[in-house]
Amino acid sequence: MSDPVFRQALSSDAERCYAIEIGAYEGDEAATLAKIRTRIAQYPQGFLVMELEGQVIGFINSGCAHEVVMSDEAFKELVGHDAEAPNVVIMSVVIDPLFQGRGYATVMMKTFVERMRRAGKRTIHLMCKQRHVALYERQGYGYVRPSPSDHGGMSWHEMVMAL
Repeated sequence: MSDPVFRQALSSDAERCYAIEIGAYEGDEAATLAKIRTRIAQYPQGFLVMELEGQVIGFINSGCAHEVVMSDEAFKELVGHDAEAPNVVIMSVVIDPLFQGRGYATVMMKTFVERMRRAGKRTIHLMCKQRHVALYERQGYGYVRPSPSDHGGMSWHEMVMAL
């Protein structure tokens, strides 16, 4: 595995991130290009991209809230986001399908968690499908509950990590 480079997303990354998003997520669960642009513009410090040999191959994007309501669809457009809030809500963790299965997601997540710790955040929340629950548990997330969200017509599970 080559060593990836991590950095904050730039507005010029939006189309590449969107291409990765629609290639990796099923159906309507992928964020739109407009949502990705909004997330980069409004909270670039919570939008981590991973590059390999100069090419973006994955990213994590997030927002922050004082009170976390994982089923809040408006939050995916950063409605209610406050960069100073102590709780991080991850909206996407995605690796280009051509690079999946090589451990990059784990490295990217560890880097993201460390950055959020250094930023003084208290918790990181995410929703995932059942097949990813064990993966996130191995990374230190605790299972909260099945989510009332039906984003993209899918069933989701809420997870949280205390920092």
